[in-house]
Amino acid sequence: MRILYQLLVVLFMMLQGVTGQPFVPRPFEPCLAQNGRCVPGICRRPYYWTGTCRNGFSCCRRYVEV
Repeated sequence: MRILYQLLVVLFMMLQGVTGQPFVPRPFEPCLAQNGRCVPGICRRPYYWTGTCRNGFSCCRRYVEV
């Protein structure tokens, strides 16, 4: 099953190259997905801590007033 997955990835990358669209896979970053930013140290106001980024920094997200 793993070989099938790898073959599909290679096929997808080849199709992207044929159409002229460069495809560079990036690792998924959940902090950026939730509109956060990675900062060294602790989160300062108006941001609050939502987790840890891949590089060990703090994932901070801005407060949203309703």
